[in-house]
Amino acid sequence: MTGTLVLAGTPIGDVADAPPRLAAELETADIVAAEDTRRLRRLTQALGVHTTGRVVSYFEGNEAARTPELVDALTGGARVLLVTDAGMPSVSDPGYRLVAAAVERDVRVTAVPGPSAVLTALALSGLPVDRFCFEGFLPRKAGERLSRLREVAAERRTLVYFEAPHRLDDTLAAMAEVFGADRRAAVCRELTKTYEEVKRGGLGALAAWAAEGVRGEITVVVEGAPETGPEELDAGELVRRVRVREEAGERRKEAIAAVAAEAGLPKREVFDAVVAAKNASRPGPAEGKGLS
Repeated sequence: MTGTLVLAGTPIGDVADAPPRLAAELETADIVAAEDTRRLRRLTQALGVHTTGRVVSYFEGNEAARTPELVDALTGGARVLLVTDAGMPSVSDPGYRLVAAAVERDVRVTAVPGPSAVLTALALSGLPVDRFCFEGFLPRKAGERLSRLREVAAERRTLVYFEAPHRLDDTLAAMAEVFGADRRAAVCRELTKTYEEVKRGGLGALAAWAAEGVRGEITVVVEGAPETGPEELDAGELVRRVRVREEAGERRKEAIAAVAAEAGLPKREVFDAVVAAKNASRPGPAEGKGLS
């Protein structure tokens, strides 16, 4: 008889949000795998519970190495509880490897649902929530970040991102560049905590606000792309989109083809707009030679 892997959601801020089943699982699990054992200790103290099973660390640095050990325990009949620092395991947190390995060995996997920064931010954002995409953390390098953003530039579903506070201003500025400064968004900070704050506005304005410095855990919700037809995209917007792609490392020919596909236009129309903009930026004969 194999054991059971239990994925347990933990509070994202207010410990009172802990699901009642979490306490019972913490007290009865044979093994508690925690992203941070010190945070686990603080959580159990706040909940007034005591773990009776073995507590092991399970974080990004040892996830690959520890997974086989935990799977062996599961196949031997153990009940393994997986908790991360905040929210649901596997969602931008350790857990995916263990779940995949457990499923492959026919081990039962279940969950204790709990608080979610993604769903909480969506609900508070004031943006459409009927359809959304969770994009996790963006790459740290500027070029890779721009490339990832332009992949979803035409995505019509609401987008949700996690971001570190010290990178928030750069990320919002990149979003404003790719999505447009007026695209609506919400920056949700310190959700369910004492200093919870939700800042709403256009991406350009939010980037300027974040440049002054922001602290805490951050979730960014961005409105999906508007349903635009070819007639709604003027030449200037077409050129801007091509330029964004080129700055992210894409060749002009490929950038023109991609923008044409997004806008539902012939490639020639986008090409002509780019050439016209280039010609318009060149100095005339008198400007180039100067007047004597």
